[in-house]
Amino acid sequence: MRTIAKASVLKRLRRIEGQVRGLARMVDEDRYCIDIVTQLSAVRAALRRAEEKILADHAAHCVENAIASGNKGEQRRKVAELIDVIARSQR
Repeated sequence: MRTIAKASVLKRLRRIEGQVRGLARMVDEDRYCIDIVTQLSAVRAALRRAEEKILADHAAHCVENAIASGNKGEQRRKVAELIDVIARSQR
């Protein structure tokens, strides 16, 4: 992962970590269920954004390098890998 993307993803993940700790506090404090579910939705959205950032970096770095290499087998592997992970993330 490129340095800029890595820093951005780590920042997002640390923020998500704080959100999850906040969710645990909400449950511990018997907060209103709808408020907890709302925060769970926010965490899922934040995780999706982190995932998108990582996938974009992968496409811009790993897939691009495979294309530039001219190696057809490597190109097919990287594209298949990308398609597979996108399909899995949508289940």
